[in-house]
Amino acid sequence: MNWSGTALIVGFAVALFATACTAESDLQSPYVNADEVCEGVFAGGLEETVETVTGATSFKRGAGGGIGQLIKKIEKGYASGRDWSPGGELCEMVSKGSGSRERTTLAFHIYAPQDVNYPGSAEGERRFSLGKEAVANNRSAGIYFECVSPQLDGSENSPARIYGGLSGARDRGSALQDLTNNIAVLHSAVLAVIEKLECEQGAGIPERLGTALRELPSLSSQAESES
Repeated sequence: MNWSGTALIVGFAVALFATACTAESDLQSPYVNADEVCEGVFAGGLEETVETVTGATSFKRGAGGGIGQLIKKIEKGYASGRDWSPGGELCEMVSKGSGSRERTTLAFHIYAPQDVNYPGSAEGERRFSLGKEAVANNRSAGIYFECVSPQLDGSENSPARIYGGLSGARDRGSALQDLTNNIAVLHSAVLAVIEKLECEQGAGIPERLGTALRELPSLSSQAESES
């Protein structure tokens, strides 16, 4: 028996098997869990809240623009000098097996000064004390904040007004806990944008919500009390 030839064949087979296994392990699943969706901004304790808000436990990988492209759009929007400018999406949370229109989206843009405390709020929308203002209803949430950043030339004199919005949340009703869960998911994305932009003093947004999130009276009831 030719042992050297046999050893060569066995060695080749082992190497081929190892290569096949490596190639198979390198193939990524097209789906991710809540701790990986949106570039992992929800990892570390918010996964169950994300599942509650979206109504899903598995999501399409890499849907949406990504934080790098989003920051470029925010920088471009601020540099335009306009009161309002379009931004972009951080991500789309598209659940496994859902239709093309069934998605929960996180997006950011430069907002106009009059957008805060705007009296024409959406149906069922409630206001909260977070940043300049936070709002939420049964399917959405929004957080308005201002950012002074070394990446935004001139923001030390005129802070960038940035709005973060969550849309397409699963309708679970209008109970306070449901609305604050929408805000909690958006809050985590806002923190990621603030960190990436290097906003001074965290743009006034606390790292943990807790008691920082207080419901504010509606603008209509506030106007009635002042009259």
